[in-house]
Amino acid sequence: MIPPRTRGASMQNEASPVETVGEKTYRRIRTDIVFGRLPPGERLTLDRMRDAYEVSVSTLRELLNRLSSEGLVVAEGSRGFQVTPISAANLREVAAMRCLLETHALELSFTSGDMEWEGGVVAAHHKLASMERRMSAGERSQHAETWKQYDREFHRALIAACGSRVLLETHAQIYDRYLRYQVIAAVYRGEVAAGEHRRLLDFALKRDWKSAQATLTKHVQDCVAHMIHKRLVR
Repeated sequence: MIPPRTRGASMQNEASPVETVGEKTYRRIRTDIVFGRLPPGERLTLDRMRDAYEVSVSTLRELLNRLSSEGLVVAEGSRGFQVTPISAANLREVAAMRCLLETHALELSFTSGDMEWEGGVVAAHHKLASMERRMSAGERSQHAETWKQYDREFHRALIAACGSRVLLETHAQIYDRYLRYQVIAAVYRGEVAAGEHRRLLDFALKRDWKSAQATLTKHVQDCVAHMIHKRLVR
């Protein structure tokens, strides 16, 4: 089902002050896929999407091909496009790539980060921790999307000082493919994950990138194991 018009920032990059219609539409479609409003396996009929997103079919083809290059859409030639299906095997691959990129970026960022970077990490964790407390109090349905946005912001803040724009852009794409699984599976590991986030903050302030790498790897691997063990992803 094509979702109604939605608000909210794209999960890949912050929006620039001036965007073309095509770029705004790209961000909307991308966010709708990541947050499951366009579910895995759904056929993306260009005529319906044209009406829902209010852009031309030619623009949609261009945007969907772009999303195909990011692994969020499957281009099927003359058959059109489909939201990329999910599977346990793909989840493992995406998670492994996330760990590879993020652990490398943690070392670079912790080594180079200054006081401004520290402030950004602390601020991002404050928002995430506040939302995690609400989630633990049972307010999951109304805050789940905001929670995942703050989760992304925190992990992004941790590696923001890595010094490589290419690394950050590649990580953002992989992170969102991983995030899609979390959203679809409705994964919330409560205090376990919140505690790992607190430790990551502590390691950042101490510049202990080796401990942060170990914690991050466990954080991701345990989440994957949870999703597969609970048969949330098959």
